[in-house]
Amino acid sequence: MKLDFSFLSEYLSYFVDGAKMTLLISLITVIVGSLLGSLLFFMKSSNIQIGKIKPLKIIASIYIEIIRGTPMLLQIMIVYAGSDIVFGLDLSPLTSAIVAISLNSAAYVSEIVRAGIEAVDNGQMEAARSLGMKKTQAMILVVIPQAIRNILPAIGNEFVTIIKESSMASVIGVGELMFAAKVVTGATYIPLTPLIASAMFYFVMTFSLGRLMSYIERRLKAGDIR
Repeated sequence: MKLDFSFLSEYLSYFVDGAKMTLLISLITVIVGSLLGSLLFFMKSSNIQIGKIKPLKIIASIYIEIIRGTPMLLQIMIVYAGSDIVFGLDLSPLTSAIVAISLNSAAYVSEIVRAGIEAVDNGQMEAARSLGMKKTQAMILVVIPQAIRNILPAIGNEFVTIIKESSMASVIGVGELMFAAKVVTGATYIPLTPLIASAMFYFVMTFSLGRLMSYIERRLKAGDIR
């Protein structure tokens, strides 16, 4: 069977626009997901108690387990359909996708943040406390700056993952890369090669970002050695 890519001369712009939308969704999502994930980590680490119950820890733990235990596609559909029914918000497909993927990413980023902070030697906190710092002050000024070195590479990997998983937004009509492939398939009646073209765009984006993150990780390790 001969693969025919002649359609690219007419429809290449569809894939380019789809790739731009994929990157936009992924960039916004990884930023929002990182902020929410950090908030979830601090909620889960909170010692605030009501009686013997730690409400913030319970809420964060339940949220993380539910998000990690259900498919992202289902979460996108729930946000898209449920935002109007439950909250009376008429969210666009793009906004719904960004909200759903950000909420999903936050559950995973919270674990990335936890692992990054736990990787910092306990002696750093003890040394800061011995200098008279409060625990919160020591965390902000001493532990977190060191933890960022551990967290950044993992956030980069999360970015790569989101680029691929954002393809699920096509089911609600978001004009990202997978949706572009479907549009071209419908216009040309060619079932396979538009998908291969889409796969090539995904590969270029994820491979390039992966190499960039590897470079950044090497630079961070070199900084640690110095």
